[in-house]
Amino acid sequence: MELQVLQGDLRSFEADAVVVNLFQGVSRPGGATGAVDESLGGAVAAVIAAGDLTGKLGDTVTLYTNGRMVAPRVIVVGLGPAERFGAEEARRAAGAAAAAARKLGVERLATIAHGAGLGGLAPRSAAQATVEGTLLALYQFRAYKSAKRDGDQAERRVVRSLTVLGTDAARLEELRAGAAVGESLARAVQLGRDLANHPGNVATPAFLAERAAEIADRHGMRLEVWDRARIEAEGMGALAAVARGSHQEPRFIVLEHAPPAAADHKPYVLVGKGLTFDSGGISLKPGKGMGAMKFDMCGAAAVLGALEAVGHLGLPVRVMGIVAAAENMPGGNAAKPGDIVTALNGTTIEILNTDAEGRLVLADALAYARRLDPAAVVDLATLTGAVVVALGKHAAGLFANDDDLAAALIAAGEKSGERVWRMPLWPAYGKMIESDVADIKNVNEGEGGAGAVFGGKFLERFVDYPWAHVDIAGVAWSVPDVAYIGKGASGYGVRLVLEWLQGLVEQ
Repeated sequence: MELQVLQGDLRSFEADAVVVNLFQGVSRPGGATGAVDESLGGAVAAVIAAGDLTGKLGDTVTLYTNGRMVAPRVIVVGLGPAERFGAEEARRAAGAAAAAARKLGVERLATIAHGAGLGGLAPRSAAQATVEGTLLALYQFRAYKSAKRDGDQAERRVVRSLTVLGTDAARLEELRAGAAVGESLARAVQLGRDLANHPGNVATPAFLAERAAEIADRHGMRLEVWDRARIEAEGMGALAAVARGSHQEPRFIVLEHAPPAAADHKPYVLVGKGLTFDSGGISLKPGKGMGAMKFDMCGAAAVLGALEAVGHLGLPVRVMGIVAAAENMPGGNAAKPGDIVTALNGTTIEILNTDAEGRLVLADALAYARRLDPAAVVDLATLTGAVVVALGKHAAGLFANDDDLAAALIAAGEKSGERVWRMPLWPAYGKMIESDVADIKNVNEGEGGAGAVFGGKFLERFVDYPWAHVDIAGVAWSVPDVAYIGKGASGYGVRLVLEWLQGLVEQ
């Protein structure tokens, strides 16, 4: 898609549709919406008076200009209540307007930066949110759709250009800067969504390593990839055990972004769980819904997407991405319940359930991160169903051993719209993970409750640095009620960690 930011008037701009907005409860529109209303002879005010346009967040109405403006259509999108408006509301409004435009077959779309006027957002923030929401909403994963499938025309409609219009020349550079960041983040999220949406027979551990190599080549990053033999030789017994039942070779992937000014700094490390398919292993999952287990590598997809954005934006901070990738399958060589394995740091683990494998691959990845002398480590993983019970699909679970890191991620979540909720790691929970025959066990068999906390306490045994674990099981795919996400993988985590990293740069 072509993206541009221009100075101009929506009423005279040549496009297939233009987008304006309305706060909830407003009866007489102002700003750009008021100017459009005047050109259309009060048409916007008329639909407000009729009750067909309330300004509720994400609601849209399409008006036809009948030659009174250059563009044939105006899409008016609701921003919700003014007192609750922020960047996330701007993203959601932009996403709803983009979805409406695509349904109409619009190819050239022009919009104001939502919130840059009466909304009170800085021009840069408004443009970033508008572009992010628009591009994310227009994402479609069609890699396996037949090109000429009948009855599929509406799904294949593509918005080919997006123009963000501003009227004040003095604010144009800020709008352009925000739009550029929004585009970079959206493209990185789309990369992560693509990786996660591919089926398990395509998106194998080797496939993830190949995509990591492409990112490294694009942005001049250092890349290291270990195969099964190297993983076993290094002593990653937990990761190796998970991969044993599959013919697909595991991969341990390390990407490093080290700009010259930060090359000697301690790295900020992102760790992603990369289970490219999770059958449960010997502890086989039920068949219903098992196909969704191609999404068990969404943490890895988020880490690779984040490194893509870090490289494209050229962040002046040293960032490393670690992906522990494997396929969890039942086979003659698969790990069995009751097996004991030794992780990279020497900790012995009793495997009581082979379907609790994510914590095993992360154990070795987090132990490896100790070698890097990190400034901080954040891992992202579709780790537990229990976190979905606790938080649903509106937030990820956050576990952290460092209050400053936790606070920074919570703030980043509020700004990015990828919210997190801090969960406890109290010492009292530590007894749950103790094993009678090994140092720790991977599940708490026979004793229900605190499943998400168990996962966090398990991982805590492998860290001795500032660390946060983000359990994304509830938000990694099929997230409802967010116009800019839609079906399939959400790409959750890319924008969260980029907001956190950008905050570090600004400090």
